[in-house]
Amino acid sequence: MFLLSGQPLKARDNSVFHHLDWWTCMIYVLLIVFGWFSVCGASYVFGETQILSFDSRSGMQLVWISTSLILALVILLLDHRLYDTFAVPIYCVMMVLLFLTIFNPHEIKGSRSWIALGSLRIQPAEFAKFATALAVSKVMSSYRFSLDNYRDMMKAIGVVTLPMLLIILQRETGSALVFTAFFLMFYREGMSGSVLFTAFAMVVYFVVGIRYSETPLLGIPSSVGSVVVMLLIQLFLAALLQVYSKSRTRTYSAYAMSPTYYVRNRYPNSIKSTITNALILDTPKKITVFSLCSTVLLVFFSKFIVPFNIVWLQVLATLVILGNLIWAWLNNRVRPYLLITLFGAASLIFSASTSFILNHVMEPHQRARINVLLGIDKDVTGAGYNVHQSVIAIGSGGLTGKGFLNGTQTKLHFVPEQDTDFIFCTVGEEEGFLGAIVVLSLFLALTMRLMYLADRQPFVFGRVYGYSVASIFLFHLFINVGMVLGITPVIGIPLPFFSYGGSSLWGFTILLFIFLRIDASRHLSHR
Repeated sequence: MFLLSGQPLKARDNSVFHHLDWWTCMIYVLLIVFGWFSVCGASYVFGETQILSFDSRSGMQLVWISTSLILALVILLLDHRLYDTFAVPIYCVMMVLLFLTIFNPHEIKGSRSWIALGSLRIQPAEFAKFATALAVSKVMSSYRFSLDNYRDMMKAIGVVTLPMLLIILQRETGSALVFTAFFLMFYREGMSGSVLFTAFAMVVYFVVGIRYSETPLLGIPSSVGSVVVMLLIQLFLAALLQVYSKSRTRTYSAYAMSPTYYVRNRYPNSIKSTITNALILDTPKKITVFSLCSTVLLVFFSKFIVPFNIVWLQVLATLVILGNLIWAWLNNRVRPYLLITLFGAASLIFSASTSFILNHVMEPHQRARINVLLGIDKDVTGAGYNVHQSVIAIGSGGLTGKGFLNGTQTKLHFVPEQDTDFIFCTVGEEEGFLGAIVVLSLFLALTMRLMYLADRQPFVFGRVYGYSVASIFLFHLFINVGMVLGITPVIGIPLPFFSYGGSSLWGFTILLFIFLRIDASRHLSHR
């Protein structure tokens, strides 16, 4: 009878544990358990019996796991409104901490990203992720915020960029690059896809330009990399114009079918620019044909008539295309013409500076890793040693693996950093292909679940934070597993819940459970 009186049931309905997403909690527990076994396998030495000792890596990881579970419980018990209310103060405190860490006199492997508190070492960059996610969620949930507004977009990007710059000053480039994951959330929240396309184009220019910079094209005084990059710039300009022209055609077609068109049609000059901009479908085709034909003719001329570097004429042709776009913008004041022109100009500047960036901006070890990744150097005893050994370890695991604590590559410590950045090679060696698939499936399930939870948030703050969490996990997974397999640069970031260390595990736990706490209160008002 007492249970039917109403009050106990109401208290139960308002309990955070009643509305907690237990599926995500289960995935979290499975990942940290599998992660502990992987740390055991990576740090185990043949003949060792005290794997639970606090003097061993596996024993200390149990301490980090236990404290993480306590930390998760504390986060769930706190009022969900605290994360919204104190988002900016938390961010400010973390930025101050990142700034002070720059002047840390203690370097660890060339990085000043650690703070030593007695025997405990903490990496603030790991905690800056959740602080930045909270701050950017607070900014984007403000009244009338829109990523279509230039000032609003710059404000959100500024929140993300500040910790990146501070972490780079700590000589921790890998951790700084993690913050680019927020741009996936920006795209989900309405940022133009042109931003992601521009980033993709710059990566293509860099890879193609550097990889084939020394490869001659059919015996003429031009490199394959330079010629292909210039051709790509022209084709990308044509593609952007094609997308824009289709959009303008749809807009004009809808306008022409409206009554407003027939009223304004009495004054043809008033809609002249609209018609002109709507009917430019031939321009992208002309640019594409011009680019391909001119490149072929220039190669033929240089090969059989007068040898010369055809890249200069390609640059001139690109400048002519950009000049026409500027002329069209000045005549019609259509913003996409200006944006496409800026994209082309930025492409020319970036493609011309890739060699300078590689040889004079990047550190020697970063340059060596890029050269190994692109196949320019085959340094299996130097810069490429880690990746080479990790691939051997994963390949030796076969389908079902060698079994727990039976890996040879990892037990004999052939793979450097095998219990931190390269811990996934332990999974591949001991658990084999099937075990690796299970681990990747769990991460995929976690990411998909987070996206589902983010979509069901009734408030912008919760949705933005949820997508930020999903983006960060996805970035860590893709880059970490990719660098272990040799398909992404080695930038030194941990695999969530697997890599050894308290800062990493605590940081990811806080990041995840703040969102679970927000989601558990989605049925309540923020006020």
